[in-house]
Amino acid sequence: MNDQVSDLEPEENDGPVQEPRLWQGNGWTARVIKNDDDEGWAVAMYKDGEPEPALVGPWTMGRDKKNPKPLDVNAFNTLIKTASEVIRRHEQHLHAILHKSLYVWTEGTGELKVTLDITPDDDDPYATLTATDQMSEQIAQVRVAASFKLTPGSAQTWIENDFKAPR
Repeated sequence: MNDQVSDLEPEENDGPVQEPRLWQGNGWTARVIKNDDDEGWAVAMYKDGEPEPALVGPWTMGRDKKNPKPLDVNAFNTLIKTASEVIRRHEQHLHAILHKSLYVWTEGTGELKVTLDITPDDDDPYATLTATDQMSEQIAQVRVAASFKLTPGSAQTWIENDFKAPR
């Protein structure tokens, strides 16, 4: 029998890392780092698979006033909660920027919902302007520039021009 361990066999210590300055688990990594701006410490929270931290914040000094306080399970769980909230707020903000809607009253069709959905693209960003009636039936849809500003006035003008693509 060969006593050497194969490179393909998993190591016995494949569990989560839980060290004073590095903690991993639940899809996250917390890393305590030297704060370049002053003499203190910071903690960076990385979501698994992401190259940039979702959150970087100050970290508490230890009792010796030189080294950082070690990470622990309670601190790690609080950091996960905070970093998750930062990501959630960022996603909500991005959604609000890319998706806008308003309602316009017209004599002929009554209340219409007009939406603007921006499709970000490095080469060819664009937006889709859509009108739906009170029964959620699509009345019209056109492609517009990603820079198109949806306002009650611009929506009214689009409707009054028989839903022709604004220029």
